[in-house]
Amino acid sequence: MTTLQDLLCPTSVAVVGASDDPLRIGGRPLNYFKSFGFEGDIYPVNPKREEVQGLKAYQTVTDIPGQVDFVLVAVPAPFVVQVTKEAAAKGAKTVLIFSSGFAEESEAGAAMQVELSQIAAETGVRILGPNCLGMFNSEHNFYATFTGTVAMKRPTPGGLAIASQSGAYGSHIAHVCNLRGLGVRYWITSGNECDLHTAEAIGLLARSNDVHSIMAYAESIKDGDALIKSLEDARSERKPVIMMKVGRSEIGALAASSHTASLAGEDEVYDAILKQYGCYRVNSTEEALDIAYAARPRIYPTGKKLGVVTISGGAGVLIADAAEDMGIEMAPMPETAQAELKKLVPYAAPRNPVDVTAQFFNDMSLVPKFLSKMLDEGGYDALIGFWTTVAGNPNLADKLINGLTETMEGRDEKLFLHSLVAGQDVVDRYEAAGFPSFEDPTRAVNAMAALMFIGEAFAKGNTTPPAVPDMPALPNGVLNEVEAKATLSAAGLPMVEDKLCATAEETAAAVTGKSALKIVSPDIQHKTEAGGVALGVMPDGAIAAFERLIANAKAYNAASQIDGVMVSPMIEGGVEMILGARIDPVFGPVVLAGLGGVFTEVLKDVSFRAAPIDPDTAMEMLEELKGVALLKGARGEPPADMASLAEAISNLSIFAAAHADALDSVEMNPVRALPDGCVALDALIVKKES
Repeated sequence: MTTLQDLLCPTSVAVVGASDDPLRIGGRPLNYFKSFGFEGDIYPVNPKREEVQGLKAYQTVTDIPGQVDFVLVAVPAPFVVQVTKEAAAKGAKTVLIFSSGFAEESEAGAAMQVELSQIAAETGVRILGPNCLGMFNSEHNFYATFTGTVAMKRPTPGGLAIASQSGAYGSHIAHVCNLRGLGVRYWITSGNECDLHTAEAIGLLARSNDVHSIMAYAESIKDGDALIKSLEDARSERKPVIMMKVGRSEIGALAASSHTASLAGEDEVYDAILKQYGCYRVNSTEEALDIAYAARPRIYPTGKKLGVVTISGGAGVLIADAAEDMGIEMAPMPETAQAELKKLVPYAAPRNPVDVTAQFFNDMSLVPKFLSKMLDEGGYDALIGFWTTVAGNPNLADKLINGLTETMEGRDEKLFLHSLVAGQDVVDRYEAAGFPSFEDPTRAVNAMAALMFIGEAFAKGNTTPPAVPDMPALPNGVLNEVEAKATLSAAGLPMVEDKLCATAEETAAAVTGKSALKIVSPDIQHKTEAGGVALGVMPDGAIAAFERLIANAKAYNAASQIDGVMVSPMIEGGVEMILGARIDPVFGPVVLAGLGGVFTEVLKDVSFRAAPIDPDTAMEMLEELKGVALLKGARGEPPADMASLAEAISNLSIFAAAHADALDSVEMNPVRALPDGCVALDALIVKKES
């Protein structure tokens, strides 16, 4: 099994295509190895020179005496395959390919890239790239990269690691982290990913004892299972993963005709999977840096109850607004505790935010008294303090830091972020004491929300998905609604009772009360659009309704196969839901639940999970919906049976996982969530094209 030591701690390195010019691609890493103090053996390979940058040069990798752990390749694309074969034969553990001109450029390049993948699979050598900017291990002084940012400011070792699909943007991230004072120990860019990819790199970093936090950048993920495994490893090791997943695409939404396929677009699925496995997704580099910075104390609150202490009422309101936007609870202090705080500082407003005013700094003994009361009696999971420039006063800073330190002694599980304005030397003192500080209080709130999410994910831990039993194969051919309902019913999904009628007379006999009539055709998936649905039909209107539906279907698609009309009793009341599943090209089976009926396309209030899932996870999906209040009984309506709905979601996820090889998507819409149980009124199964 590959380890981070295999990749980033070599004892010897060869640079193929080594240049005497330290500014050229083949010369820059050689210069870094020499000038930054890499202690391993360095072998330039250049058949045109006897010496490169003062070191003996070799004709080929094969000519190098002894072992070579790491081979860096900076030669034109047509020569890369041969060099890689030589490196593998030499026993190299890792080959890093700077060279471009592969799958990103042409079919011929793509063929060479496939050959590189085959070499990796056959020999066991790990390949990064091609078209890769490189990697570094700042602790080991190993800079196998041609990025110029390393020369601008040499990285400082720390607990942060970066895995990036993009070389240039990955270099940008590492550099701004370095400028911000975030020590980056490991940096890995994967380029075209012919072998080692970002998802696997995250796992390697997660399993390294000297990594505390992981920042990742990805445009796409080649192996969904590998990403899930890496995120599970990171969660098990309590290593936060902060990911920028870019490239919001509608490709997945255009792939199929069902609502399920259109709702579960590529970006929505990525978003859901990252959340499901405890990865915090960000939309900007600044946000990623703020979270990595706030994570330095390695304290991750397991709840979302926030206490705020401020010397400004206005700032308290600003923080409260931001907390609400981020789903953070700011419960008031207990009345008795408020009264006690008023005795300490009569002019304070001790509700929460606790406004102590600037007079608070006249008596620093108040600091532990106020804050301890908030933590002990307010029951807050974390605190934010707003001190503006007052805390930046060099004469007051140490006194406040001492008071904060006294307060937090023995409370190692409580995170305390601060908002203050000060010179860097003063900010450094707060940070050294374990108190990350932001100038902008809103950024402090956003970082807090991220760490609360991460803390809850750590506390929850990895879950074991339910077993997927063997199920009968899906029926042959295109399934009509009758066949879809029968198939899903056999899998434990609740379906309305119905009857397929081939004639008007059969329909008249089947309609004994208020009924719903629907055209049944494997060629008409969206019956409403075809005029193929009649609701509230009574016995005296059954024949006319049958004839109208048949005529509408023929007008909609004259070539469609019409199997008849389905008759089912009208079931009214409850909340209309959509339950569905699709087979995602990256992550496999994915299940969704959301508001159904007319709300499906309009509101798109849906939640997703990788399948299969248990009923508890399905209940989490329901709780995420903006319309969950409807399920809980809004405006005097009786609450729906959410437990039955969660069980149905779980059963559907198991069905999708069991048929992942044959299924494209499955949909139950609408499903009526009733006070006692739930029932699907319509069903659609779309199989993969053979």
